[in-house]
Amino acid sequence: MLDLIGQTASNVLSPAILFFILGLLAGLAQSDLSIPREATGVLALYLMLAIGFRGGVELAHAGFSWQMAAAAGCGVALGLVIPLVAFAILTTVGRLDPTNAGAIAAHYGSISAVTFVTTIEFLNQAGAPFEGFMVAVMALMETPGIIVGILLAKVYRQRGSSGVPVNGNDLRRLAREALFGGSVVLLLGSFAIGALTGEKGMAKVSPFVVDLFPGALAVFLLDMGLTTARRLGEFFRLGRFLVGFGIVMPLIGGSLGVTLGSLVGLSPGGSTLLALLAASASYIVAPAAVRLSLPQANPSLSMTLSLGTTFPFNILLGIPLFYTLAQALAGT
Repeated sequence: MLDLIGQTASNVLSPAILFFILGLLAGLAQSDLSIPREATGVLALYLMLAIGFRGGVELAHAGFSWQMAAAAGCGVALGLVIPLVAFAILTTVGRLDPTNAGAIAAHYGSISAVTFVTTIEFLNQAGAPFEGFMVAVMALMETPGIIVGILLAKVYRQRGSSGVPVNGNDLRRLAREALFGGSVVLLLGSFAIGALTGEKGMAKVSPFVVDLFPGALAVFLLDMGLTTARRLGEFFRLGRFLVGFGIVMPLIGGSLGVTLGSLVGLSPGGSTLLALLAASASYIVAPAAVRLSLPQANPSLSMTLSLGTTFPFNILLGIPLFYTLAQALAGT
């Protein structure tokens, strides 16, 4: 437990998260610190390009196996189902508007790489082996939930504003907007390029997509902290429900993930990784995509939920909880 607490502190005190906290504190103090909107747009595009490319390279490096295909299928299925569940809870129980519900659903449909890395460290400390291709599964799970969340927001927002159900032509148009929006095209396109070029491609662009990444992420999260602090009023108005959602949703996603992992024959370590991917909420890729595709959404809701509630819950309780469940399902 002491090792887990130390690992938790190490991740929470990483530069990127500390810059988010700095922005949050500066915004609460009503500082005049600000990041030009044009700069944050460029940073969002860069982050999606770098993450998509690196995910494609990881997929190329892992190679192909039937077990990997099964795990990848489960991961993509979770990425499609979880935002649907989240959107239904947010709009029916929480009575959020479709735009903010879709934005939050996109965050929960995607994944947190920091949570994934922390889970790997936990498994290493526990001496629990896991399948190496889970890194590629992580990469595949980043995008589907974002697309579903954005599409849900667009469909239900149009239906709510016009009072007319969305017909087939409208659905095709909205699906095209969600699938071919700039953020999704860049993310999926970069992923495909990374998968096609592999390690050779990475060697050529590594200074750009790897070395510059931590600094760009720090500035982006600084801006997200500022934006979150300045729009906290709506979060506090819905506070109790949102805090509850930030705990219940990872329990739902993680339970689905560990169950599917066990059904397709993953080791307890592999099932734990799939569970934490399903339980986590993005605070890097999804905010960047949502900022471009749903600019009307309030980022304080999704970012405070992702970083302030779900992230610490998973780090402190979710990892050991789902590992124990994975062991029980495997009969070990």
